[in-house]
Amino acid sequence: MYHQILDPVAHSLAWSALVAALPLLVLFVLLGVVRLRAWLSALIALATALLIAIAVYGMPFGQAVLAGTEGAAFGFFPILWIVINAIWIYNITVATGHFDVLRRSFARVSDDQRVQAIIIAFSFGALMEALAGFGTPVAVTSVMLIALGFKPLKAAALALTANTAPVAFGAMATPIITLGTVTGIPSDTLGAMVGRQTPILALFVPLALVFIVDGRRGLRETWPVALVCGLFFAVAQYATANFVSVPLTDVVASLVSAAAVVLMVRLRRTPAPAVQAGGSVDEPPPSMTARQDPGGDVARAYAPYLIIIVIFVLGQIPAIKALLDKATQKFSWPGLHVFSPSGKAAGQVTFTANYLTTPGTQMLVAGVITMVVLGVGVGRGLRAYGTTLAQLRWAILTVMAVLALAFVMNLSGQTITLGTWMAGAGGVFALLSPILGWLGVAVTGSDTSSNSLFGGLQVTAAGQAGLSQTLMAASNSSGGVLGKMISPQNLAIAAASVGRDGAEGEIFRKVLVWSLVFLAAMCVLSALQATPVLSWMVP
Repeated sequence: MYHQILDPVAHSLAWSALVAALPLLVLFVLLGVVRLRAWLSALIALATALLIAIAVYGMPFGQAVLAGTEGAAFGFFPILWIVINAIWIYNITVATGHFDVLRRSFARVSDDQRVQAIIIAFSFGALMEALAGFGTPVAVTSVMLIALGFKPLKAAALALTANTAPVAFGAMATPIITLGTVTGIPSDTLGAMVGRQTPILALFVPLALVFIVDGRRGLRETWPVALVCGLFFAVAQYATANFVSVPLTDVVASLVSAAAVVLMVRLRRTPAPAVQAGGSVDEPPPSMTARQDPGGDVARAYAPYLIIIVIFVLGQIPAIKALLDKATQKFSWPGLHVFSPSGKAAGQVTFTANYLTTPGTQMLVAGVITMVVLGVGVGRGLRAYGTTLAQLRWAILTVMAVLALAFVMNLSGQTITLGTWMAGAGGVFALLSPILGWLGVAVTGSDTSSNSLFGGLQVTAAGQAGLSQTLMAASNSSGGVLGKMISPQNLAIAAASVGRDGAEGEIFRKVLVWSLVFLAAMCVLSALQATPVLSWMVP
């Protein structure tokens, strides 16, 4: 049994907060300065958190270790369970060649590279983010853009800038689900709140992409297409997150925005000759546009994404959801007994195993159906699954270590100490809240990791400052999406994908301004939503 304390260091909240911040400081320095591997950095930070929990906060060794094991278990199920099955489906489409069919279908929409940037980097990138996340959209869309003739560094900048508005709902809403667990706020409520922040960002991202491709001329000539894309994405993201299904949010928004762009291009003539961003070493191969794929192949290329939508929509039908929920088990983590400073039992000691309703299991079912539709045999499907596990082996270790770190900090009281200290900022904290999320993602490269690290802190600070806990937790995730484009992890992925290893600095300079401008806007939005001006937006 362990009772959390707020000020274990000389009964000083400030000194205690400084010590409590050490695990995060260690993680950030190792990742951002030393540039140690993410999994090793996370393990060292975890060891630091355990040491502080035991030596400073007086948490019994056994309780501290059990807190870490619960976090690691949650990191695998449901978090990694979602990611593994989502990327497995993507790998199946690559192995069967249907991903190339999908890529060619996008290339035929328009030969104007301003439009191609919108539909591939933003709409299709959002779909990749919805299904896989964790850097996959940046790698995939940057390669696709180069194949269409974009300069390598411009392709990288486009892919990174586009990978913002969809991130909070990435990997079937993994960041939101994680945030719900570490804060104790229902993920549907958090998803609804984030769905009232990131859609506003989505309105402007396509316009930024057009500007990156062709400057002011691009904005002047193609702003209607960009605005339509952003508007339809924003409306679909808001509606799906609030009224349909949080995990499906990006899937629906990406497809709706892509359809809107295609329709807009069909109805509207380009006012000037198609802009070619060209200059890449490899010019777009004729097969990208000249080859006409049979209608059946195109239908099968889109089938996996339609299957996912159908499976998730069916899973939201009350009768089916209630039936599937019968398999859900909730239990107290064995041997873990933690109480808050006020004497209440800590909510995080309860583990929920929703075997059938978790998005990961539904993705697995969608993957099996996809195998049938694409004619993939059992052996080939299993090999693709093995390939997926091999690809993710270090990511699996990293995510489990980061979640273990978050649980140790939360259950030992380190997060409460930090949150209580930061609450001293009062109402100004609403303005600063997105910056915490931005910093977390900038360093870790993951909105999921940032939410697990700072979610509890945001809620504690909000409670102490008299602010909406739902708003502050959501602002952490919404602000975090803007740190993705400048994180070393994603910069490295982008540079490697476009064949420019070592060019991370150049890419960073291209996207930093966009990151800061959008972050400033998100901070203002968060602050206004904490006041009577926009408080009506908080569910």
